[in-house]
Amino acid sequence: MNEADLLARLRSLPLHEAARGLADDAAVLGSAEGALVLTHDMIAEGVHFLSADPPESVAWKLLAVNLSDLAAKGASPIGVLVGQALSGDAAWDAAFTDELGRALAQLDCTLLGGDTVTLPGGAPRMFGLTAIGRAGPAGAPSRAGARSGDALYVTGTIGDAGAGLELLREGRDGPPRLIAAYRRPMPLIADGRALAPLVTAMMDVSDGLLIDAGRMAAASGLAIGIDLDRIPLSHDFVAHAGDDRPARLSAATAGDDYQLLFAAPEDEEWPVPVTRIGRFHDGAGLMLEDRMGHVPLPERLGWEHAGAT
Repeated sequence: MNEADLLARLRSLPLHEAARGLADDAAVLGSAEGALVLTHDMIAEGVHFLSADPPESVAWKLLAVNLSDLAAKGASPIGVLVGQALSGDAAWDAAFTDELGRALAQLDCTLLGGDTVTLPGGAPRMFGLTAIGRAGPAGAPSRAGARSGDALYVTGTIGDAGAGLELLREGRDGPPRLIAAYRRPMPLIADGRALAPLVTAMMDVSDGLLIDAGRMAAASGLAIGIDLDRIPLSHDFVAHAGDDRPARLSAATAGDDYQLLFAAPEDEEWPVPVTRIGRFHDGAGLMLEDRMGHVPLPERLGWEHAGAT
């Protein structure tokens, strides 16, 4: 069973209306200002972080990726529930917990509670976190509200975290910014609150720009066309990987960016820096182009959990 199969099976269970049909990154209790926004993410060693990653970066990432889901709903954090698996390495566990406290303070969030479990010897580390936030005056935009003719926008730059992960996996030196993008993503809480009143749909880029844009289009019942040349790349990424079609496809499928991806009319004035990268159309599917013309879709659009076959 892969991720899509599991979601299809879960949708047959009794669902609360706040679950949004399990087609969004968060549940929303309420429909306007003050609605509670709830999200839960897990991270696992060997899947979401490397065994050699320091406990401080693992703790930061656990909190940041969940708060990024709140940011994509225009919500401000209230608090979190943490599931911490004790590894048997007391120093590692203590460093993780201490950094979680520092991250909570820096990101203006509080601990509400949670649970612990002791792992068997040699088991990969695994953590879960539930983040609870409160929506702003515009409510919490879903990923399903895009309209035909809307433009597709993204904040920041794409591909830095994927390049940083590649450097770490290969044991190579590279621009510190790329490694920091992978290990210490920054949830864009303020940007999300500023954008929420202006967008028709919004989500964060976690699994890869292409796969996440395709999910937004599918949830909205539309097709999406993306101009690969418009996808914003950092100077460090270009210095590391280049700026040709393969490099841009690598950036657009790597994931772990935690930028905000949103649909909106093109004539808005934006309160934060954003880049227009595509447009929604009637129909279905994802289409890519660049200065050379049509771009065939890569075999892999981004990260998707796959079960055993």
